[in-house]
Amino acid sequence: MRLLLVEDDSMIGDSVRQGLRQDGFAVDWVRDGRAAELALANEVYDLLLLDLGLPKKEGLDVLQTLRHKGDAIPVMILTARDAVAERVRGLDAGADDYLVKPFDLDELAARIRALLRRRSGRAQPVIEVGALRLNPATREVTFNGEPVALSAREFALLSALVDRPGAVLSREQLEEKMYGWDQEVGSNTVEVYIHGLRRKLGQDFIKNVRGVGYMVPKPS
Repeated sequence: MRLLLVEDDSMIGDSVRQGLRQDGFAVDWVRDGRAAELALANEVYDLLLLDLGLPKKEGLDVLQTLRHKGDAIPVMILTARDAVAERVRGLDAGADDYLVKPFDLDELAARIRALLRRRSGRAQPVIEVGALRLNPATREVTFNGEPVALSAREFALLSALVDRPGAVLSREQLEEKMYGWDQEVGSNTVEVYIHGLRRKLGQDFIKNVRGVGYMVPKPS
């Protein structure tokens, strides 16, 4: 899943980005409100992590502009403003969650997973598609009851596909789920990881829709 982090503090931003990448998320990081709006206008993100006290444009103004345009991207506010009135203001402006600094990175990752689960309309934390069970929290995968060892990239790609069974995702869409701006993507990266997943899950688990992309079919 690809996230946009908007944070002007270099130490916090770098720590959050690195921590979330270790949890398997692709993370882009910008440091002011105008840059956030530009990124959101040109890229597709699964979730926005938004500080409030930003240069050039306040975080709350970024949020209100998003919601005024009808953008339903899940938004989690990350801020040092801990007054109840500030929390109420942020949530009423359209935020889906509000986390006060300093926070634990494990809690942040858990809240992100909860918001993404809600966005997908799933009540259960574990994703089940046919014989596959995938746990985003523990990053454990089983197939036909047997554990499957996946690399971080394989897990990210598989997560993107099983999050929307039946939906066809292009190579470019899958790359966006797996990599941030500053991470180099090889010309056949997706194909290499698809090949690896098929070896472990069977050739028919991931379908190739010629000229369009890849999909995991909905169970019949």
